[in-house]
Amino acid sequence: MASLTLNKVGKTYPGGVSVVNDVSLEIADGEFCVFVGPSGCGKSTLLRMIAGLEDITEGDLMIGDRRVNDLAPSERNVAMVFQNYALYPHMSVAQNLGFGLGMSGVPRAKADAQVREVATMLQIDHLLERRPKDLSGGQRQRVAIGRALVRNPGVFLFDEPLSNLDAALRTQTRLEIARLHRAHGRAATVYVTHDQVEAMTLADRMVLLQPAPPGSRQPSVAQSGPPMTLYNAPRNLFVAGFLGSPRMNFLPAHVVSLADRAVLVQLADGTRLSVAVRPGEVAVGSAATLGIRAEHLALSPAEASADQRDNGNHNSNHIRASVQWLEHLGDQSFAYVHGPGNTPMVVRLKEHEVVKIGDAITLNVPAGRAHLFDAAGDALVRAPAGV
Repeated sequence: MASLTLNKVGKTYPGGVSVVNDVSLEIADGEFCVFVGPSGCGKSTLLRMIAGLEDITEGDLMIGDRRVNDLAPSERNVAMVFQNYALYPHMSVAQNLGFGLGMSGVPRAKADAQVREVATMLQIDHLLERRPKDLSGGQRQRVAIGRALVRNPGVFLFDEPLSNLDAALRTQTRLEIARLHRAHGRAATVYVTHDQVEAMTLADRMVLLQPAPPGSRQPSVAQSGPPMTLYNAPRNLFVAGFLGSPRMNFLPAHVVSLADRAVLVQLADGTRLSVAVRPGEVAVGSAATLGIRAEHLALSPAEASADQRDNGNHNSNHIRASVQWLEHLGDQSFAYVHGPGNTPMVVRLKEHEVVKIGDAITLNVPAGRAHLFDAAGDALVRAPAGV
């Protein structure tokens, strides 16, 4: 097994087009690291650079204690699972699983034993004599995963392996990958996906990549850490807006006053809200953006907004909104509303909360759940409760 280290790794194509910039990461033995981000952010390119399928134009890539920038894929001790399975159609499942072992000179008897062991682990031992055309999509993906497992590589690489599966199979295979890693995850694993659910559920560490503006050398990594850290403490507007479904609600605001553990902001309709963050470098009068997730909003009595407006009660942290549309998904319901300044917002309704299209409602915004971003889009640090 081997760790994986990227030190200021970058990729620039001829003509000066940069697709990966200044990536520095250390991925330990047994760690499951997920690269996630929107199309064009360079996540698959970065994975191919690790595999040796794309040249590295800047920085150093280490697998274990070896610098591998100039090594061929076959010399890196990595195994890759592709989106399109990449199975040999003329070979049986057993032959596909054992192909890499044969190419590496592993004795036939030992290779056969390893193939049977992996096939049993993946519950495809009854399919060993079939050809890929006779398998379902989920079975083909298991064979592709098995072909990587059987080689016992130092690093596992997954390039959007579930994107060709239907919803039910994606869930089933995702759980299978998680189970396999928990039981046998001794190698560093890098997994690329655009699917937040895959990233949140599989990752020990999530690396959120951002596309750079044309001509920019902006670092590719927007934020890296445990999935729930990125969700609950996003570093900037991009991270906050990318993670979560529905996405975080954003409301234009400006700073009214500062305290040690709170910032008071005013919204487009004059409503003032307290946000439990350290003021940092923001100044009174500066532009800001208030962020609040749909699940952190709650319906309040309709009179609350009037009390807040008429009595100057800033501690109640309420905003007024009008219901534009409702969406019922069985286990949860969402209200699409227009908030202050006619800003579109989404509210996840609690089971007991009932509203109708056209209703004027009042929403509670908990000061400790709200986020505040400065004019540059960077998050202000949350103030610890009770400190």
